[in-house]
Amino acid sequence: MFFQHKLRTLLLSLMFAGVWGATSVQAADSNLYDLQPCPDSLAVEGGAQPAKKWDLTLSPYTHHWHYSPEHKQVMLGALDSHVSGGRFCGMALFTNSFGQGSTYVYVGQQWDGIWGNPKLFTKVSAGLLYGYRGEYKDKIPFNQMGIAPAIIPSLGYTITPNDSAQVFLLGNAGLLFAYARNF
Repeated sequence: MFFQHKLRTLLLSLMFAGVWGATSVQAADSNLYDLQPCPDSLAVEGGAQPAKKWDLTLSPYTHHWHYSPEHKQVMLGALDSHVSGGRFCGMALFTNSFGQGSTYVYVGQQWDGIWGNPKLFTKVSAGLLYGYRGEYKDKIPFNQMGIAPAIIPSLGYTITPNDSAQVFLLGNAGLLFAYARNF
């Protein structure tokens, strides 16, 4: 058991360093706006510069497709950093459907102005989930030692230049409703 805990800690550290580009973090004058946690390879060379640098996403509600008395309220907070070409990286901290503290680290792509509407956008992220443990480890596919791959698409609507509402599709589990503020 001790070995599994150490291995899990090592894997999470490597995952965090790889996705967040810990070896290439750049900050000037300790300004959050200048911090770039995404790996340089994520940015599209010559791609359009992002209109926003950061997204703070909060979600107080998830709708599950199927009721279970085991389900608990899901709370989520996420921070995304945007780079050129509509790409981003981020990390979400949340309580999963079973009340366990969980983390999702990811990279993704955002497409603005879908279906001819400048306020509609869609995103897709891919990364690693950590947190489905113990009796709930089989609730997500490919879960090994509490870590599993995930792909999460979403649809969003820009309310103001800095605010949006989004709906994330959580596979066959349900929908997560969120508010995002960019800065």
